[in-house]
Amino acid sequence: MKFLPTTLPIVLLASNAAAFTPPNASQRTTKLGLSSTAEALEAPRGSRFSPVTKSPQEVFTDLQSHSEEEPHYLLIDAAVDGMERLKTPRVEKAPPADAIAGVKREKVLKEPALWEYNFGLQDPKLIMPHDITPRVTTPETYAITEEQIATLERDGVVHIKGVFDEEWVEYLRSATGHQVSNPHFWAFAGTASRLYDYIQRNIWQTNKAFADFYYHSAMGHVLAQCGRTDEIRVSTDLLMVNPNKGFKWHQDNQNGPITWDEGIRFWITMDETPAAYGAPVYLKGSHRNTVVDEQAVFVDIESKGLEDYKEELLEFRTMPGDMLIWHPRTVHKVDGPSDGIWTSYRRVLGGTVAKAGSKYHDKRGSGGVLSDLGRHGMEDGEKLSSSFFPQVYPNFVKSEAVSRDIGDVGRDVRDIVSKLGGLAGKASGDKFSSFFKVLGSQSR
Repeated sequence: MKFLPTTLPIVLLASNAAAFTPPNASQRTTKLGLSSTAEALEAPRGSRFSPVTKSPQEVFTDLQSHSEEEPHYLLIDAAVDGMERLKTPRVEKAPPADAIAGVKREKVLKEPALWEYNFGLQDPKLIMPHDITPRVTTPETYAITEEQIATLERDGVVHIKGVFDEEWVEYLRSATGHQVSNPHFWAFAGTASRLYDYIQRNIWQTNKAFADFYYHSAMGHVLAQCGRTDEIRVSTDLLMVNPNKGFKWHQDNQNGPITWDEGIRFWITMDETPAAYGAPVYLKGSHRNTVVDEQAVFVDIESKGLEDYKEELLEFRTMPGDMLIWHPRTVHKVDGPSDGIWTSYRRVLGGTVAKAGSKYHDKRGSGGVLSDLGRHGMEDGEKLSSSFFPQVYPNFVKSEAVSRDIGDVGRDVRDIVSKLGGLAGKASGDKFSSFFKVLGSQSR
């Protein structure tokens, strides 16, 4: 199968999303592994998740000869084919401080081998903080101030310190550690292309520990206060570990099927930000700009109309348990270490939530479709109410949680092909070139 140049990076990032999930419990924890019997994938042909029932060696062989009748190879093929093309020549910079001191720099996290990836639902079986009983205890609360809310509205970003205590931080670290040690297939493309040491979209759909965090922590309450709303739903999320190269100046348009003003972006940090790099930097008030195209990802801050914003930079050195919250249009960047080697962890759970009254917006034909590839059946203009976009404030909805637990919330190959095909046919080269610049960039 041939891939259009504009399709390749779309498929790569699309693969950082929720799993194809099998229909019954016995098939939801399948692992692709090497054993004396060349352990097969358990999900049967014809199920909603129909992976290849072959060994890793056979998968590599078939990557060269797959056909239109086997669309489950689409994402793997695109990822393997595109890894090298996503790379750009490295910009030489001064070495990091610890390299100057003569300390050997080695990555804290190694790239997984192909056979280490898992399919289906995963459950680390963690004990929750504060004697919380999963799916029973009501969500926690955390009051913020009117000044903090006003700061977000004025500046487009606010740093709220210490939202989560040591117990919650350790819970998130343990959930992340389990995920990294048991990498999911939907992290394959982003990890293999070295954008992050580990990155996976819609982590809550595949890893129960993160779903439980959303259902029971104070995250929803904090975001509801920030948005002056009485309901919060998770539109899309990302587990991000160590952004190797960092990202240039950009705005966030992977917010799920909602508009700019219906969404709120968030970060929950698990580690201390290094002093020399890794701190997010924002253009103060840039969420009010009228010059950056809504389809753009990469932003040239020298553009006419951004003069006032680029003069006021807000940098946040976040600590464990902090939340960073911003408007999706606020222009920002993150600088990684100059050599791309993280010798410590920078673990973040982030994403976009939807406020009360949000509508479903079908974004086929634009880059926004990448964060909405689930087979939920919603139509353009409908009220956003679905187990694919779960309510987390004022409380979680038990029926939505059950839907997630039995594997009804996931991906279908037919839907992915349909939505990505629309993007390849409609997106302009000029707009999509912005996407390329972010993927292969060194921060500056």
